[in-house]
Amino acid sequence: MRLKLIISFTLVALVSIATLLIVVRQSAIQEVRTYMFRGGMAGVDGIVRELENYYETNDSWVGVEQILSTGSASPGKRYGNQGGLHGLGGMMGGMMSQRLRLADSNGYLILDTEGGIQGGKLTGPEIQAAIKLENKGEIVGFLLPEGGMVFSSGAENNLIGRLTRAAYVAAGVAIGFAVILALLLSAQLLKPVSQLTEAASSLAGGNLSLRVSIPGDDELATLGKTFNQMANELENAEHNRRAMTADIAHELRTPLAVQRAQLEAIQDGVYPPTSENITSILEQNMLLTRLVDDLRTLALADSGQLQLEMVPTDLHKLVERVLDNFKAKAIEREIDLRFEVFGEGREIEVDPGRVEQICSNLLSNALRFTPDQSWIETRLRFAPDMVLVSVIDNGPGIPEEAQELIFTRFYRLDQSRSRSEGGSGLGLAIARQLAEAQGGTLNAINNPGGGATFRLSFPIGEV
Repeated sequence: MRLKLIISFTLVALVSIATLLIVVRQSAIQEVRTYMFRGGMAGVDGIVRELENYYETNDSWVGVEQILSTGSASPGKRYGNQGGLHGLGGMMGGMMSQRLRLADSNGYLILDTEGGIQGGKLTGPEIQAAIKLENKGEIVGFLLPEGGMVFSSGAENNLIGRLTRAAYVAAGVAIGFAVILALLLSAQLLKPVSQLTEAASSLAGGNLSLRVSIPGDDELATLGKTFNQMANELENAEHNRRAMTADIAHELRTPLAVQRAQLEAIQDGVYPPTSENITSILEQNMLLTRLVDDLRTLALADSGQLQLEMVPTDLHKLVERVLDNFKAKAIEREIDLRFEVFGEGREIEVDPGRVEQICSNLLSNALRFTPDQSWIETRLRFAPDMVLVSVIDNGPGIPEEAQELIFTRFYRLDQSRSRSEGGSGLGLAIARQLAEAQGGTLNAINNPGGGATFRLSFPIGEV
């Protein structure tokens, strides 16, 4: 990539300098020729302009002798150092004499500063050497200076050649500086790319902790920040994967160990193969089955493959049905299950089986943390644009730092609780995933007077 950048910079410099060189050379040639052929080198450029202005005003050469007269004082005063009849005026200090001959567009002499009007015609070589007088793009006459500093085509070519060589030298120097600058810029530009390449290689090798530091606000700095964000996500995902693997292994090990111990005891004759002992083994197997089903539900929700059967559903009846399932356990612990409905009831389009699973997980969690001889209140509120289900318990509440963590897989507020007391730590995680899969939300807040509230909401007409 560095070589490509150097070549690119060099090509841009070459094209720019070559284009500039061509333009400057052509412009210089044009300016040199204009200056020389318009009397600049002969010192009569002022007279040329005056003659052209005269012809433009009079549309003929009649009376032009007032500009080119045989006297030496008038033209010298008229044009100062621009030139005159004899010599180059002040420019050459009068050391060189100069003869001027004026001819019309056909080459016939109109005036000669040394002999007045004598007739005759300029020869072909003289016309070639003469200065063309133009009016509106047409040649209207020729002015032939003789003596003093006379310009020749060889001098023109020599001067243009020198200007061209100087331009080539300048172009070579510019290209050299461009190459050096390309080397420096490519090294500077590729430094962040090298950092990113090294970090990406390290990331591919399993080192997820390496980050890049690219200052600034340009595209490379943005790319560096994006890379760091990606590395953070990968590191967190790897950490969660390892933690989840360990948690799954832990959750599976306990019921499997209990089953194995009970089966070995029956096999060794320690326990008789009675219905009571087999029921205990079956309960452990059911725990394992539920855990595997929960993990499968989470995996399907994560991958977007969870099948939902969205149908118009009466949430009022659904919540009442869920509460009926928990009444026996609530009566056993003397917990009052309250239920209130606000607003005009209506059907919304959700998956009733999944919503029932969410409400069951929320009530199960509330019963786990609510003390005996207390209460749990469930509220169903129908608003114009949404339906809200709130489960309010009378437990100890949720620590502020754990209000989002409780929806993480295998997270328990009290890590010392056994599985039978604290659950698998998957219920709330599954509840949120199922809610979001149907376009809803699930959040938890603490109540001002104690306890916690879990709020499940579904937008009407958008789920």
